[in-house]
Amino acid sequence: MSINIRQMESRADRKKFVKMPWVVYDNDTSWVPPLMTDVLDTLDPRRNPFFEHGSAALFLAVRDGGAPAGRISAHTNRLHNEHHKDKTGFFGFFECVDDEKVSTALLERAESWLRQQGCDTVLGPESFSTNEEVGILVEDREGPPMIMCPHTPPYYARLLESAGYEKAKDLYGWFYEVGKIPDAAMQIATAVEKHPSLTVRQADPKQLARDIAIVRDVFNSAWSSNWGYVPWTDNEVKHAAKQMKMIIAPEITAIAEIDGQPAGIMVALPNLNEAIKDLDGRLFPTGLAKLIWRLKLGGHKFQSGRLFLLGVKPEYRGSALGGLSVLLYVCAHRGAESLGIKVGELGWTLEDNDRINSGIEFMGGRLGKVYRIYGKDL
Repeated sequence: MSINIRQMESRADRKKFVKMPWVVYDNDTSWVPPLMTDVLDTLDPRRNPFFEHGSAALFLAVRDGGAPAGRISAHTNRLHNEHHKDKTGFFGFFECVDDEKVSTALLERAESWLRQQGCDTVLGPESFSTNEEVGILVEDREGPPMIMCPHTPPYYARLLESAGYEKAKDLYGWFYEVGKIPDAAMQIATAVEKHPSLTVRQADPKQLARDIAIVRDVFNSAWSSNWGYVPWTDNEVKHAAKQMKMIIAPEITAIAEIDGQPAGIMVALPNLNEAIKDLDGRLFPTGLAKLIWRLKLGGHKFQSGRLFLLGVKPEYRGSALGGLSVLLYVCAHRGAESLGIKVGELGWTLEDNDRINSGIEFMGGRLGKVYRIYGKDL
């Protein structure tokens, strides 16, 4: 059968693009269908502030008869290329049936579009940047599928490699059991907590704009030297907070300040996948009412969560407050315990960030998942 690659441009096209994964995961009981309204919002240039500094094209693979067989985005990110001083393009939102002809056709179409944009290298999948969902799942040791983390078929690695892609970087997701913190880590946290110039508080929903600005400031300072880092703009942080408003729990957030100045952050999220798995991606006609009941009226008690951000500004890492990251990790455990959360995933972290990875192991985490980003010269 022939494969036709169509560019998706209208809102109706984007709806077809969003619905395509149901073809891939129809028999995968672990897959959690994303809320289609959220994905449509992400893809909409009028709503997603990514498009203030990025551009994208969406492609759908269709077989004879009109049956969808795969999808992919090709996109550029001006902030990434300015920061890293390169000409990298990206692919994302990759989903495909187990057919190398389909995947190769999709990837070649994305590569052609990126060449037209002046790119000489491609990385992916990233949807749309490393600040969002990235990679494919290549190793799954334990833990449920997590919010904003990929759950993909094992054959995806073969599809990408057959098209000439090679591993660019592995990302680690760390599994931990809430409340199980080694004594040595607790001793460090206790000592740091007593420092007279340090205050640690939860994010304040009534001062959300202020605290969003702090999270952005610390993130752009603490992560700026990392592989794949992309600066988080003010509008992007606000957009993310708006999307997550229903599940943000102050108990599992922390802002550390030294002499009144922001020094570190910790942001964890309840695992929304628990509450939406049976909605089949739809909020209407009854999904929204169910979700409000579960999230706002106590109809669901989360058992899992994701420690999404934990970082300390570089200037405080070698000081007497060098153990601040340990204290923030302990704050995550304390907050999760108060909410009844039992297990969590911390991440992701870069495979070669030995200092961070050994620190997570010291604090009781163990490697749970491996996500992979692939690359290719254009």
